[in-house]
Amino acid sequence: MDVKEVERLIKISREHPLMPETYIPWELEPGTGDIFLPEMLTSLYGLEIYDTLTPAQKLELGRHELVQVIASYAWGECLFCLFMTRHILTLPLDNIEHRFLLRELIEEFRHQEMFGQAIAKLGGSPIKQTGLHKFFSNFSNKYLPADYLFMGSVSIELVTDVYGTFARRSADIYPVLKKMFDLHNIEEGRHILFTKNLLKDYAAKAGYVKRTLYSYVIMFNILFVRTMYVKREIYERIGLEDPDNAYKLASINFKKKFAETCLNDITKFVASWGGFNRLTRWAWRRVLGAKV
Repeated sequence: MDVKEVERLIKISREHPLMPETYIPWELEPGTGDIFLPEMLTSLYGLEIYDTLTPAQKLELGRHELVQVIASYAWGECLFCLFMTRHILTLPLDNIEHRFLLRELIEEFRHQEMFGQAIAKLGGSPIKQTGLHKFFSNFSNKYLPADYLFMGSVSIELVTDVYGTFARRSADIYPVLKKMFDLHNIEEGRHILFTKNLLKDYAAKAGYVKRTLYSYVIMFNILFVRTMYVKREIYERIGLEDPDNAYKLASINFKKKFAETCLNDITKFVASWGGFNRLTRWAWRRVLGAKV
């Protein structure tokens, strides 16, 4: 790591913190014409059923699905904090990386609080994980080594950040959400240096088998996130007469849309350290619809 560059980032974090309490205009209520999620990212957009929804239903669909996205964001940040806490224990207190990680942990915990406040502001109620989701999340958090946890958390960050980018560029997005995504984007940019350097260290030490396992860990983390976005209960909440049919159509539609919209950065990331091979490429294509 470039010590001077890390010192500069630590100084910025310490002297110019972006505090969610003051940076985000929490007092603002949604205005007429404000949306919560760009409609192209909603699960039903592009289907005939979407055209049958009322404007209010379309708005509510975006609100509920954004709450799921934000909850996934928070879960990914929490996972990354778990990794950093494990990793920091291996470093001396005066080590530059140790000092940088302390600043990063402070910011990541603020982000989690910010995401929780955003969900409350939206009047959201995140749908709980299924039993299968809980099993795999608990298993990975308790038993996976730190490097596997790192790979999984980075993949979630890369995928969910796509939503933040689309939201920040949307002219009609609710200002509270836009500022939230702005803050997150600025601070996450400072974390990239650490992430990229640590990735190089892990990838350089990993052989064929370990890179294959890394690839599968990332793939299943992405599947975990994707299946948290499309939920039958959401279609009940917005008043659809046949939520089961809507869920079936949305699941197929969203898998295709997700592959086209959200996987580009993550597949480049996996390809950069040789995570695609004969043992993994077929699984990425079958499970995620990735073009690899």
